[in-house]
Amino acid sequence: MSLALQMRDYRLTTAEILYHLPDHPAVLQSYIWQNLDLAPKFPELRKFLDFWSSNLDGKLHSVRVGAAQLITPPRWTHQVLTIQ
Repeated sequence: MSLALQMRDYRLTTAEILYHLPDHPAVLQSYIWQNLDLAPKFPELRKFLDFWSSNLDGKLHSVRVGAAQLITPPRWTHQVLTIQ
């Protein structure tokens, strides 16, 4: 299934989610989320963040997102080896 999603331009997406601790709202905690998602709208991440907002106590502070394609064209490099 992962390969099928990658063929439809899904990318490995990593999000750093900062949220307020429920018992200590002045303290921020970090959570790392990673999944295959479709950039730039990120429907899977948005679904997760909607779930978070409606079901978890920690109020979201910020989300930083990075995405990278997993399937890319091969690169050819020319190297010369010296054998002694």
